[in-house]
Amino acid sequence: MQPIFEKLAKMRIVPVIVINDPSKAVDLAKALCDGGLPCAEVTFRTAGAAEAIRAMTQAFPEMLVGAGTILTTEQADKAIDAGAKFLVSPGLNPEIVRYAQSKGIPMLPGICTPSELEQGLSLGLEMLKFFPAEAAGGIPMLKSFASPYGAVKFMPTGGLTPSNVKDYLALKNVFACGGSWMVKDELIATGDFAKITELTKEAVELAV
Repeated sequence: MQPIFEKLAKMRIVPVIVINDPSKAVDLAKALCDGGLPCAEVTFRTAGAAEAIRAMTQAFPEMLVGAGTILTTEQADKAIDAGAKFLVSPGLNPEIVRYAQSKGIPMLPGICTPSELEQGLSLGLEMLKFFPAEAAGGIPMLKSFASPYGAVKFMPTGGLTPSNVKDYLALKNVFACGGSWMVKDELIATGDFAKITELTKEAVELAV
C-alpha cells in the first residue's frame, strides 16, 4: 500500500467536498482538522477547486488533501500544481491513470464491475475507488469481489451515510470510505463550520 493510502486507511473516512467559494477553503480545512479528520477529497466539479486545494494545503501542510473528479490530464496537472497529494476519478480511464503514474502521484480510479477491476489490476493498481457504491451493489457487491480479488482494497464512495458507513468499514477489503454528509453544500455555503466540526467528530467515532 502506498504511504498516502496507508495514512488514509488510518483515518478511515475521507470527506468528499464540493466547494464553490474558495475563500471558505481554509475555514473548512480547519473545521475538518479540529474534528479529527485532517484529510479531504476536493472534487473538480467547480471552477474554484484548484484554488481551494492550494489554500488548504498552504494553511495546513500536514493535511492530506486530494483532488477528485479528475477526468482529464489538464485537471490532473492543475490539481498537482495546487498541492494535491492524491487523485481520484469516478471511472477508470487508463490514460489518466498512466499520466498520474508518470507524475508519481497516487491515484484511485473508480470501478464498479469485475472487468473494470481487472483493468485496474492490469495497470498495477490494487487500491481502487468503488463508485457509485450504493447504486452499484453496495456491501454485497464488495463481498462478492473479496474472494476472486483478495489483494484489492477499496474506498467506497457514493451513498454512504452515518447509518451505513460502519458496515462498509467492517469489510476486510475496504480501507477507507468517502463521504460528504459532514461537509454538506449548505453547511459550507452558510459558513457553519462549527456544525462541520461536530459532524466530523461524530464521523470519527463511527470509524473507531
